[in-house]
Amino acid sequence: MNRVPPVVRLRVPTDEDAVAWHRVFDHPEVMEFHGGRSAGLSVYEELTARQRRHDAERGFCLWTMLDESERVIGFTGAQPWDREWGPTGEIEIGWRLGREHWGQGYATAAARMTLERVRDAGVPSVVAMVVASNARSIAVTQRLGMRLADVFTTPESRREAHCYRLDL
Repeated sequence: MNRVPPVVRLRVPTDEDAVAWHRVFDHPEVMEFHGGRSAGLSVYEELTARQRRHDAERGFCLWTMLDESERVIGFTGAQPWDREWGPTGEIEIGWRLGREHWGQGYATAAARMTLERVRDAGVPSVVAMVVASNARSIAVTQRLGMRLADVFTTPESRREAHCYRLDL
């Protein structure tokens, strides 16, 4: 069944978006693959500030995702993979949605917008790192046409993580 993609808008995160991200991600299912528990507001304050720098320097970042009513529902975008393991130095795309917005096509629609924007910024390829048991995010990578390129074990949680790749 082909579904009409939802209306979604992306913007560079504002200071206020740190509060919105903190609120919308404060759910155990949302955080299951991101440390297992809600992060403090200061984490999102630092993250939104870093994303503003990424956008200014690179032309892309993790953008705030807004629905048709202009409500903050999550983020999607791209940033350099900066860990010492995994696809070091590559550009990773990613997404995170508030629980009430799952299953409506927002992540895929916003990720497609992200691919266009990073392609326009001159990025030749992207990766997506996904915990192997995260079926929802794996489905998004498949809808984007990404292919499994590598498998890693995360040093922190010792979970299997899949690295999906897409040439732009």
